[in-house]
Amino acid sequence: MKAADTTIAAWKMAIKNRPIKQILLFHSDRGIQYACTDFREQLKGMPVLQSMSRKGNCWDNAIAESFFKTLKTELVYHVNYATKQQAKLSIFEYIEGWYNRKRRHSALGNRSPEQYQFYLEEKRMAA
Repeated sequence: MKAADTTIAAWKMAIKNRPIKQILLFHSDRGIQYACTDFREQLKGMPVLQSMSRKGNCWDNAIAESFFKTLKTELVYHVNYATKQQAKLSIFEYIEGWYNRKRRHSALGNRSPEQYQFYLEEKRMAA
């Protein structure tokens, strides 16, 4: 797996779709795609603090594992993909169209990420 095809591509899409408006804490595991020079160069000059888990800290992965369980339960186990491209498109649409925008998350007070972002902006404006 190359950083250009994985983390860098995902990072570029993320900041294109959601520009950084304040200091961002970017936390990941110690995978080579996050630790490599090419990825770290993407963060330079941006208001981003990169954080990595301690070696052998398995708890950091709990959130990712929870997401993948949800993805499989809500989508993947219900579809028979004919091609890899069909799977990529389906998963992209689920994540970008549903999970990141409309699906309610208990960790966000049962709000969708869009609702939660609006809530935070209103709260900041009121302060």
